[in-house]
Amino acid sequence: MIPSPRAVLFDLDGTLADTIEDLGGAFNRVLESHGYPVFPVERYKTMVGNGFLALTRRAIPPEAAADDTLVERINAEAEELYSEHFLDLTRPFPGIPELLTALSGRGVLLAVLSNKPDRMVKRIVRSLFPERDFFVTEGNKPSMPHKPDPTAALSIVAHSGIPSSEWCFVGDSGVDMKTGLAAGMLPLGAVWGYRSREEMTAGGAAALLEAPLDLLRYFDSPGSFVPRR
Repeated sequence: MIPSPRAVLFDLDGTLADTIEDLGGAFNRVLESHGYPVFPVERYKTMVGNGFLALTRRAIPPEAAADDTLVERINAEAEELYSEHFLDLTRPFPGIPELLTALSGRGVLLAVLSNKPDRMVKRIVRSLFPERDFFVTEGNKPSMPHKPDPTAALSIVAHSGIPSSEWCFVGDSGVDMKTGLAAGMLPLGAVWGYRSREEMTAGGAAALLEAPLDLLRYFDSPGSFVPRR
């Protein structure tokens, strides 16, 4: 018997918010300044998800990615430029504000966990959802490993007082699904996001959500949910 969920941990990019135009635009400007090839913004949807430094290594040419000092410098440039423009075009996905309102009305605890730098995550969430009271909004910090390591997710669970078995993890990537599984949560894939159904299923998604409001059925009729085998 699956317990009735009492809390949801959300990914940010590709789940709560469509951030790709600002992120891809900033990276392309930095790449161009170094004389490196740029990417169609849509391509960044397949490159994000493992943190800023990993994205930098993927975006620059292989010979540059082999130089750790250069990688760190380009990464710092990209972070600085993105931090000046990460709210230019970024918006919540359609249905997300309504979902958060509905969950809050049901007394569900809400939290955010992203591999993006912590200060950026906090500013984006605060700006996009000013009326929403998230229990925790957390990005990557030096003291915590990136997802799919479950350390940060388990820390959120421990501070909440709600068992991980009563949490859903909603994200749009295999990394998110693996994180949710490793933390003992119910991993649910966000089809409206950046990654494929196949990636989320391979990562361990218990189910795929076609639209944000589909999540409500796990709170309104938890007994009707049958996980994937």
